[in-house]
Amino acid sequence: MKPVKASQPDHRRTHVRWNILALLFMASFVAYMLRTNMSIAGENMMTDLGLSTIQLGMVLSAFAWGYAIFQFPGGIFGDKIGFRQALTITAILWGILTLATGLVPGTTLASVTVILATLIGLRFLMGVVQAPLFPVACGGMIGNWFPVSGWAFPNGLTSTGLALGAAATAPLIAWLMETLGWRQSFILTTPLAFLIAGVWWWYVRDNPANHPRVSKKELDLINANRPSPEQAIEDKVAWKRVLKNRDILLLTASYFCMNYVFYIFFNWFFIYLVDVRKFKIMEGGYFAAVPWIVGAVAASAGGLWCDRLCKRIGPRWGYRIPGIVGLSLAAGLLLLGATAKNPYLAIVFLSLSFGCTQLTEGAYWAAAISVSGKHTSAATGVMNTGGNVAGAIGALLVPITAEAFGWVPALATGSVFAIIGVVLWLFVRADKPMTFYSGNA
Repeated sequence: MKPVKASQPDHRRTHVRWNILALLFMASFVAYMLRTNMSIAGENMMTDLGLSTIQLGMVLSAFAWGYAIFQFPGGIFGDKIGFRQALTITAILWGILTLATGLVPGTTLASVTVILATLIGLRFLMGVVQAPLFPVACGGMIGNWFPVSGWAFPNGLTSTGLALGAAATAPLIAWLMETLGWRQSFILTTPLAFLIAGVWWWYVRDNPANHPRVSKKELDLINANRPSPEQAIEDKVAWKRVLKNRDILLLTASYFCMNYVFYIFFNWFFIYLVDVRKFKIMEGGYFAAVPWIVGAVAASAGGLWCDRLCKRIGPRWGYRIPGIVGLSLAAGLLLLGATAKNPYLAIVFLSLSFGCTQLTEGAYWAAAISVSGKHTSAATGVMNTGGNVAGAIGALLVPITAEAFGWVPALATGSVFAIIGVVLWLFVRADKPMTFYSGNA
């Protein structure tokens, strides 16, 4: 994130950075539509393909493992080839793999074992190619395109995009399943990935100075308070420093805890509504969208709140407070939702619980950027790796716990992780940036 020279000497007031953010918003929207679809279509796929709930959990877990394992390499990938090219390539691959999922063989052509292995492979690969998205978007692009004092809100708005994408997925995929079948729900959403890839490549540049529509005034705003080139000397062992930094590791552990709750909703909420709360498929689709709508609002609100707190009281507690408050509320509301007798009241409590997890998103990503400086893609890749390992674990732990002890204990595991995440936030020092220097260490 080096300060860059203006490509235009004029003083026009431009807002290209917000157009970039709008495209990041749409990329997040599409990405989550193409990753959440399996959680909704899984209800019909189990019947059609002869899969059990545990086997579906294995498929869902495969995505999370691919996504988690390739977060850090995804950050390196974005740094090496550039954010514009990285997201273009990966978005094209989202479309190809979504189409392939809709064309997976049925029981008349293959055994359940072959079908299961194919789905696991496809979802693992989908996790791999979606892994660079948030290190590139929330780490690299927002770090490059927004002033250092305003990173939390853009990160929160990106989380709003993913939440709205997931919200749109539930009723859309449920409707497509009911009218055309689960296969068409994958096939007909494929072109969205190719559209994002084309628009991203056409409009986006990695650095503001290279964009023909950015004015000097906007560039000066973006570069305000950035390190000078002399302060941003390349550090050959910076990747090792990211992995050893205590605050990045604390953020990663806390993000793991928050994402455990997140993945309960991502993987199992629709199936919970249909199988446990006994809603019909279309009803379940509509109600499954509610947490994501609440989360969309909370993510943006949390980002704004975090930025304002940082300006008023500094980054240490400015980032801590949204994380601590959000996760504390999420833990309590999750228990209330799990134990509620009325299914509609349960949806209210659970939706608010999910919203509280999203209240923390901007704080996590902005804190990681604040600590890591010019190596934001690497640092956010490490953090998102930890967060998504939780998805791989929860995809199997939740149904296994539910089968053994019931859904109340299964959901209560999320409350336990949320409280652990609160404790970890107490030790994060976002006002202690990493130091970089040339030479070996």
